[in-house]
Amino acid sequence: MSCPAPSLKDLPRVAVDFKTELEGFKTDNLKNADTMEKIILPSAEDVAAEKKEKAMIDSIETFDATKLKHTETQEKNPLPDKEVLEHEKTHQNLINGVEHFDKSTMRHAETQEKVILPDPQVIKQEQREQKLISGIENFDTNQLKHTETQEKNTLPTKEVIDQEKTA
Repeated sequence: MSCPAPSLKDLPRVAVDFKTELEGFKTDNLKNADTMEKIILPSAEDVAAEKKEKAMIDSIETFDATKLKHTETQEKNPLPDKEVLEHEKTHQNLINGVEHFDKSTMRHAETQEKVILPDPQVIKQEQREQKLISGIENFDTNQLKHTETQEKNTLPTKEVIDQEKTA
């Protein structure tokens, strides 16, 4: 069923003062403005990426799990034993104790230096020992002269030894 077109008398009327204002409007008073399109159509790459993602989702949804084979899983990273857990727990407690230590429970203490320096005699004695050791370690053997050894205490002969035994 089609609607008949409205007659001229049924159309809304524009007020006379508004009509004269529209007729006398000057377009020179308008400012030039650039129009910005707010509806941006996706690029061909976006459409292709969306189709690829849709195809992947469809393949996941229609995947036949009966085609899978059963496998045995071998645990390669076993859980830590009791000793390791105790060690970690102790370590964590130490860290927490240091981080949350209450400094207000501490008392002020005066530090006393107990380092006793040696007296001058001990220092001189150590210096002499160091010089002696240095002299021995750094001794130049090239300064020595060659000497001949002369034996002044001769060893007894066999006859002299036999005489002493019989006496």
